[in-house]
Amino acid sequence: MFSRFKKPEGDAAPRMMPSAAAQGAMPARAPLGQPTAQRSAAAAPSAPARSAAPMAPSAVAHMAAAAAASAMRSPVEIAAADKEKKRKERLAHIKQDLHKRLLDSLNLAALDQATEANLKAEISAITAEALEEMSISLAKDERQTMIQDLYDEVMGLGPLEALLRDESVSDILVNGPNRVFVERGGKLTLSDITFKDERHLLRIIDKIVSAVGRRVDESNPYCDARLADGSRFNVMVPPVAVDGSLVSIRKFKKEKLGIPDLVRFGAFTEEMAMYLQAAVACRLNIIVSGGTGSGKTTTLNALSSFIDNTERVLTIEDTAELQLQQVHVGRMESRPPNVEGKGAVTQRDCLRNALRMRPDRIIVGETRGEEVIDMLQAMNTGHDGSMTTIHANNARDGISRLENMVAMAGIEMPLKAVRSQIASAVNVIVQASRLQDGSRRMVSITELTGMEGEIISMQEVFRYERLGIEPNGKIIGRFNATGVRSHYSDRFRQWGYDLPASIYDPVM
Repeated sequence: MFSRFKKPEGDAAPRMMPSAAAQGAMPARAPLGQPTAQRSAAAAPSAPARSAAPMAPSAVAHMAAAAAASAMRSPVEIAAADKEKKRKERLAHIKQDLHKRLLDSLNLAALDQATEANLKAEISAITAEALEEMSISLAKDERQTMIQDLYDEVMGLGPLEALLRDESVSDILVNGPNRVFVERGGKLTLSDITFKDERHLLRIIDKIVSAVGRRVDESNPYCDARLADGSRFNVMVPPVAVDGSLVSIRKFKKEKLGIPDLVRFGAFTEEMAMYLQAAVACRLNIIVSGGTGSGKTTTLNALSSFIDNTERVLTIEDTAELQLQQVHVGRMESRPPNVEGKGAVTQRDCLRNALRMRPDRIIVGETRGEEVIDMLQAMNTGHDGSMTTIHANNARDGISRLENMVAMAGIEMPLKAVRSQIASAVNVIVQASRLQDGSRRMVSITELTGMEGEIISMQEVFRYERLGIEPNGKIIGRFNATGVRSHYSDRFRQWGYDLPASIYDPVM
C-alpha cells in the first residue's frame, strides 16, 4: 500500500476530518429491505396526514401508460429488472461504505501531489482490504467501476464525471438527485446517473462553486460558474428549487468550430459565409440573436475568426466562454458580490473600463441589461466592428429588446432618440435558431439601413426556408437569398471585398 497517501497512525497532529457537507452526504445506512420512503418516515417525526391533491390529467395518462407497459412485460423480464435494481442498490451501499473508509484512511492533504495512477492504486488497495473485511466478492468489471467511481468522488465531481468524459454529451441537466438528463445530438434523454441523495448533490455543487471563489446557500441560492475545463455551470438550490437542486452544465467544446465546420454541418451556406466574412472584416457592428442553446456563442466564436491578427480585441463576459484565436486578446469576466455584499464587478463596469484600454474591437459575450447603453456608445464612437449576443426570437424582436434594455438602465430618452441610437450603432443582426429536430441553423441575416420616421428600417438579405418534415422528425429546408442587394455593398468594395452579385439571387 502506498503509505504516503494514508494517514499516519498515532500522529500527534489532529486528524483532517471530512467537511460537514461530505459527512452529511453519507448518512447511516438503513436496512436494505426497507424502502427509502419508509426509512425517511421512520427517521422523521410523525406529521398529520395531508389530503391527497387531485392528480393532473397528464400525470394520470402517464401512470396509465406506465401500468400498461408494465402489464405487457413477461414475469421473466420483471424478475430480471428487479434483480438488476437490487444489484444496483447493493453496489450503491457498498460504495457508500467504501467512501467513508477512504475519507478516514486517505491523507487528504497529500492528494494534490498524488498522480492519478498512484491514487487509483491506493484506492484499489483500500477497497480490496475493505471488501475482504466485509466478506464481499465483486466481479472484476464491477470492482474496476467501483474504483473509478470512488476516484471520481474523491478527486472529481462524483457521478457527473462519467458524463463530462463522454464526448457525445453536450448538455447535462440535473433535476434533483434522482433525475439527470443529457443532451446528445440535440435530443434530451434521461440518463441512468443518480446521486445518493440531495446532500450528496449539494456536496458536489459546493465543490464546484468553491473552486472558483463563489458560494451557494439559502441566502444566495443561485450561481453561475465554470468548471476547470471551461464548461459553463449554473445552479439553483432549495428553497428556490422546490424538488431538489437544479444544475445545468453546458459542456466546453475542445474542438474550436470555424466557419468551414459550420458550413459543413449545414448551419449556413458558403454564400452566407462570404457575406459574413466581408461584414466582419469591414468592421460592421454585428449582433447575434437567438434563444437559449441556439448556437449564439458558437456563431460569435466563428465570426471572430475573420478579425485580423493586428487588431486589439477585448472580450467581456459574465462567464468566460469565448475562444478567440487572435494574438492580441484581453479577456474580462464579471464578478458577483462577496458575502458582505461588496466587491461586485458588473459587465457595465468592465465595458466602461475597456473603453480606456485602447481597443480596436469590443466583444460582449451577452448583453442583457444596463450595459447596453455603453455598448451602443462604443459602437457609435469609433469602436466599429464590435459584436455581442442577445436573446430574441427574430431581428425585429431584437431591436425591441435593445429598446427595453435601454429603459432598464434608467435613462429617460425619447423613444425616437433611442431608436436613432440603435439604428446608427447596429449594422447587422444574425439570427440563430434551434429547430424542433435539435439542429441549429442561421435562419436570417438582416441589415439595419436607417430610420423611416420613427421606425428603424431593416432588410433581410438571407433566410432559411422550411419546406417540410421527414417521417423521422428531421426538418427539410434550404437557405436562400431574398434578392435584396446588401446595403453595405459599396463599403465592402472599398475594403477590397467585391462580392459577386449572384450571391444575392434567390433560388426559385
